[in-house]
Amino acid sequence: MKKIVREWLDKAREDLETAREIRDKEFLTNITSFHAQQTIEKCFKAIIEAYEIDFIKEHNLETLYFKIKDYINFNVNIEQLKEISKLYMASRYPGEWGLLPDGKPSLNDVEKYYEFAKDIYNKTLHELENVNL
Repeated sequence: MKKIVREWLDKAREDLETAREIRDKEFLTNITSFHAQQTIEKCFKAIIEAYEIDFIKEHNLETLYFKIKDYINFNVNIEQLKEISKLYMASRYPGEWGLLPDGKPSLNDVEKYYEFAKDIYNKTLHELENVNL
């Protein structure tokens, strides 16, 4: 596995572990959800690097998925991807920190996002185990 791919996967694992550690903290649901979003984004970027697809500076998960979908052997729930993609924090200002249209994610949302991110992380690891491009 190329060094850059391993680095993306290591950072994805850090985000996933952070989400796991804080996922039961109601006051941190936006932060937990953001880490789940980041896990998926970094997994997709690892795939882009592994298959040497044109790298783009993009945070929208749906856009990244459509860039990689022809290279991978697993499917992703697009509706869930769209939902979690809304949690990316481009802003560093209060009021825009990983919020859904109706406010902070619930603990149920967090659990769903965490499990979704974990599934994509595991599928990505499996996908890239034998890629030696």
